[in-house]
Amino acid sequence: MSDSDADPETYDLPETDEEWREVLTEEEYRVLREEGTEPKFTGEFIGKDDDGSYVCAGCGAELFDSATKFDEEGSGWPSFYDAAEGSVELREDRSHGMVRTEVVCARCGGHLGHVFEDGPDPTGKRFCINSVALEFEDDGRSG
Repeated sequence: MSDSDADPETYDLPETDEEWREVLTEEEYRVLREEGTEPKFTGEFIGKDDDGSYVCAGCGAELFDSATKFDEEGSGWPSFYDAAEGSVELREDRSHGMVRTEVVCARCGGHLGHVFEDGPDPTGKRFCINSVALEFEDDGRSG
């Protein structure tokens, strides 16, 4: 969906892998549809501190407000202490010999990353999210 300006409320979601491959870049497909992970400290949103919203690269649904983003120096991926209400689903992930909590887009089911219980106040959560799973919409608050 990277090149699409479709309204996420009216955007018809792809139904097949072939359709997803047509609307996502290869890297977006690998992360969002195949539960991949981008290498630490390589994502375009590391260190970004502009005001706006982070939306799903798969469907455009709003996921995180920049006000909830915090210094990801220790994690290597964009980190947020909270998600937009109803925007994500949490699932148990037992891959790679560990138990983690996967974060997926509630609208399209795309894999975003994982959430951990070592984040800052007020939630104590650290949503550790792949940049490639996100797009940024500047809201002009930065000036």
